[in-house]
Amino acid sequence: MVELGGIIPTIDLKEVSDKILNQKIREAGERWGCFRVINHGVTLSLMYEMKKTVIDLFERPYEVKMRNTHVLPESGYMAPSKINPYYETLGLHDIVSPQAVNTFCDQLDASSNQRETMLKYAKAIDGLAKDLARRLAESYGLVETDYFSGCPSLFRINKYHFKPETVGKPGVQLHTDTGFLTILQDDENVGGLEAMDNSSGTFFPINPLPHTLAINLGDSATIWSNGRLCNVKHRVQCKEATTRISIASFLLGPMDTDLEVPSAFVDVEHPRLYKPISYKGLRQLRITMKLHDGEALKLITHEGLK
Repeated sequence: MVELGGIIPTIDLKEVSDKILNQKIREAGERWGCFRVINHGVTLSLMYEMKKTVIDLFERPYEVKMRNTHVLPESGYMAPSKINPYYETLGLHDIVSPQAVNTFCDQLDASSNQRETMLKYAKAIDGLAKDLARRLAESYGLVETDYFSGCPSLFRINKYHFKPETVGKPGVQLHTDTGFLTILQDDENVGGLEAMDNSSGTFFPINPLPHTLAINLGDSATIWSNGRLCNVKHRVQCKEATTRISIASFLLGPMDTDLEVPSAFVDVEHPRLYKPISYKGLRQLRITMKLHDGEALKLITHEGLK
């Protein structure tokens, strides 16, 4: 068992004052790029059923899991690889689309109960993600707060195969997320998630805290906020010889239209840092240049594109 808690803030989403709540979310996003939330509206029973479903889906034969094809680059099944040898993952693009969920469930021979669980969980998580994005916009005093209301969310469900000989080794390489924000239901019994403190360059643990969800901000949040929000660098380390399960939901960004910095973030002291770019464009840039830890953002600055 791992020590519970960590140094990042845990934010109660039932805070009486919306203004105070929004400010707490903004401060955590700017300082850490990550935080935990309680009273988040996703019931414990639904979280439990979703984890049980994920565990069962990973028991499918390899040839069945391979049916989970890519809609976007790296959005389907990925088996353990040379880069991440102890990690496999299944992906579902556009989690609030019943058709997409049904296709995913058909691919993996999911039961009707598992299908219902995924639909309920997807709706709850997508709603939470968009509410957090809206609150961030409100915290900056923006009049338009629905920048990400039409953006899709992506599920990535993960299984780590940790053995005695893998203790101390990376489960997933250091990276930032491409999208706006990530909601993570991590394994309540197994730690290993670590994030980098941008102010010092040192790593700190994001240890499990039961009944909470972890929130990470990604590259798209940094672009949208003109550099104010932190795209947190993070990794997974093997801490003990056991299986680790996590369920990540990524609120992406505009797919075919460009994400632009709102004018409210731009003034004489804060010139526009980034060129407009779509999520697909940013994702392709990261893959092509093999830059997964936020370094791709340097290529879309006004200086980087000269």
